[in-house]
This record gives sequence, structure tokens and C-alpha cells, in this order.
Amino acid sequence: MTTAAANLRDRGLARGLARTERKVKLRAIALTLPLLVFLLITFVGPIGALLTKSFVDTDVRRIMPRVTAALQDWDGKALPPEPAWLALAEDIRAARADGTLASAATRLNYDVTGYRSLLFSTSRRLPDKLEGGARDAFIAIDPKWGEIETWGAIKRASGPFTDFFLLAAVDLQRNATGHIEQQKDDQVVFRMILGRTLWIAGMVTLVCLLLGYPTAWFLSQQSGRKAAILLFLVLLPFWTSLLVRTVAWVVLLQREGVVNATLLRAGLIDEPLKMIFNRFAVYVAMVHVLLPFMILPLFSVMKAIPASYLRAAASLGAPPFVAWLRVYLPQTLPGIGAGCLMVFIQALGFYVTPALVGGADDQMTPYFIAFYASKTINWGMAAALALILLAATMTLYVLYQRVVGFDRMRLA
Repeated sequence: MTTAAANLRDRGLARGLARTERKVKLRAIALTLPLLVFLLITFVGPIGALLTKSFVDTDVRRIMPRVTAALQDWDGKALPPEPAWLALAEDIRAARADGTLASAATRLNYDVTGYRSLLFSTSRRLPDKLEGGARDAFIAIDPKWGEIETWGAIKRASGPFTDFFLLAAVDLQRNATGHIEQQKDDQVVFRMILGRTLWIAGMVTLVCLLLGYPTAWFLSQQSGRKAAILLFLVLLPFWTSLLVRTVAWVVLLQREGVVNATLLRAGLIDEPLKMIFNRFAVYVAMVHVLLPFMILPLFSVMKAIPASYLRAAASLGAPPFVAWLRVYLPQTLPGIGAGCLMVFIQALGFYVTPALVGGADDQMTPYFIAFYASKTINWGMAAALALILLAATMTLYVLYQRVVGFDRMRLA
């Protein structure tokens, strides 16, 4: 009886403990739920809605439902049959009457240049009755209707899902038969821009590492008031607007700027150097902005490394460089990884700095995202380019997790 009573008591305590843990978890969920809802509404939701535009394509399907349905089984090897021409005529008349033809024309113009003019001119000249066949009537209005690629654009925009924008973001396209091919040589640009973006971000990360590592080491060797003052100077740029810091570099590096004036007065140059609106200015301004993001993770890791390790290596006969290479450097790898990750990912998304201090050949992918979003209002292309940058960021995240691991990243 005593053993049975003890077992009942233990089970009762276990159930009570489980209820208490459930209450604690529910309380924690209740406390964090408002924040999660806020993030979903203000952050995840808008970004997700934008990114879906890179593969969701419903405008042409909604405005021209008859012809898109008629082209579902079209193989693209020859001009479509007569019912597709009649369906196109009905859709053009209905869209013009409803005032929605412009939206469909804009989407198709993304695919084939001149499609907007083609649709509007056809809508004005399209007769009420198509005598002698719809096909001949359309070709008489504009010979472009006799080209397979004109119909292929409608086929590719039939939705509701599409890979048109994602393929275009890497300089690929589908032809009328559905096969993927490279775009024309004069339209191949986005892979070069993506390569330029990765190159600039990589170079900025490398320079930040070369400058930030010795700076972080020097900070980690200080103590007391001196260390606090130096750390304050590292954090000081965060109190200044990014736009102000970038414009300041325009003033410093321009032809009549402070740097050129100083070099001329010192007799080091005979004429002003071109240091603005080029790649050099982009590197300088971006390194200035991102350097603290390299220094701080390195500093937090270096500060936690006991000085006795290097003294022990020296007492065992290791020269200073060997002691640094074999003992000190491996322990700073989490800081190096965290700093490089933070700098590189932020550099990928830079828009203001290259736009202000760089030239036409120095603009990165975010510049073109802003261009398509605000100038041409091509949300699909802007979303596709943004999705590619997101994929690059997630790839870096996975690589860092595999090589270093976030559990080893010790930040202050």
C-alpha cells in the first residue's frame, strides 16, 4: 500500500508539473503573439505579397479570358487556329469597352517591345464584323499578328502562374514553343548586374575585414575609459543618417573637393583626380558605412579570448606570428564569419550610396529593383530581382550555418 500510494503521489506531482509547464508556455505564447502578429502584418505580409508578383501573373488572363483559354493547347509551332483569332477580337472589344486594355497591353509589352502600340492600334482599326476570316483581318491591320512570337507573348502571359519574370531576371526566356533560351545579346544584362553586385559586396567585405580585424584587436587590448571612448567613436557613425554620410563623401571626393584640394596644395598631384562617380567612390563610401558592422562582432569575440593563451604559446616556443596563426586566429573565426555575413548581406542591398557616388557602370541590383518599382511600375520584374537577392542571402545563411554555426557566434 505504501508503494502504491507513493506511485500515485509521484504521478500526481508529474501531472501537476506538466500543467504548470503548459501554463508557462501558454503565457509565453500569449506575450509574444502580439509581436508575431505585428511582424506578420507589417513585415512578412508586405514582403510576401511583393515576392508573389514574381511568379503570379493574372492581368492578361483576367482581361483577355477567351484568347488565353483558346491558346492553352496551342503548341506554338504554327499560327493558332481560327477560333483563337475570333476570341482575341472579342477580348479586345470587351477590354476596350471596359477600359482595361491598357493593363493587358502593358504586361504584354514587357515581353515583346511594341505590343502596347500593337494592341491599341488594332483596337481602333478592328471592324465590328470580321468578313473573310479573323486571321486575314488581323494581319491586314498589322503584319505582326502573322508572327508566332506575337501570339507566344499571350501564351506566356496566360497565367495564373508564370516564370517569365524569374527567367528574365537571369537573362532567359521561353519561346513560343515553351523552350527556355537565352535572350538576345543586346538584352543580356541582369546576370552581369548580379555579378557586379556580388563582386562589389565581396570587395567591400574584404576591405572591411582587412581594416576591421586590426582595429577590433586594438580595441580588445584596451580597458577602462580609453576603451569606452574608442568604442564610442566606432558607434558614432550610427548616429548620422546614411544619406548625410554618403553626401559627405561627394563633397570630399569631388573634383574641387577637400581631398583633391589637399593633394594639390601638398604638391602630390598636378591636376585633380577623378575620385567620384566611379567604382572607387562606391568602395570608399560603402566601407565607411559598413565598417562598424565588421568591427563589433570581431571585438566581442576577441574580448573573450584570454591573453594567457598567447603567452602559453610563446612559452612553448611559438614565434608571435605562429602563435597568432595557430592559437589566436582560429578562436576569432566566429567573429570573422559573423562580421563578413553582416557586411556582405547589407552590401547586397545597398541602393543610395552607389546611386549617389557611383557611375552608370557601378549600379547594383537594388538600383534596378527601385527602377522597375518606381519608374516603369513593373512590379513583376522588381519582385523577381528581389527574390534573387533573397535567394543569395539565404544561400549565405545556409553556408554560414554549415561552416561556422550560429551557436558559435558570440555577440556582445
